[in-house]
Amino acid sequence: MARMMQAAQAPDSSEIKQIIAERIDLEGPLLPILHALQRNFGHIHETMVPVIAEALNLSRAEVHGVVTFYHDFRHDPPGRHIVKLCRGESCQSMGSEALARSTLNHLKIDWQQTTSDREFTVEAIYCLGLCALSPAALIDGNPFGRLDPASLEALIEDACGRRTGE
Repeated sequence: MARMMQAAQAPDSSEIKQIIAERIDLEGPLLPILHALQRNFGHIHETMVPVIAEALNLSRAEVHGVVTFYHDFRHDPPGRHIVKLCRGESCQSMGSEALARSTLNHLKIDWQQTTSDREFTVEAIYCLGLCALSPAALIDGNPFGRLDPASLEALIEDACGRRTGE
């Protein structure tokens, strides 16, 4: 489970170096290193980029380019609960855009943002493979299908054990 950190707090460089050292001999180690860092810290903090670049003999721009290219890498610590809403074609045809608008309005955030109480982060995902159950979402890694705004709101409320809209 990712250790949650404040946005301003930089992770310990010795932990970063240890994670890099464990993967540096892999073929194409950059992505495995980035995934391990995110798994451990919850996001890729800006102070990690130069450490990774130096260890892999890459420029900071190359590492930054990979981090910003892939949507799965977070730049800020996520909320306690991650809601991934499918935006694939099947889900779109079954109302995922309205579902997303409703959910984002309910939580008072936008895509890739975290609620002010740090409970929820909402992210887009471009196919969950649950096309027969469109529209679909993952909440904390658990799949849910045939969602509508009311059912997704109830799942979100259940995730943290309280009513989010009150």
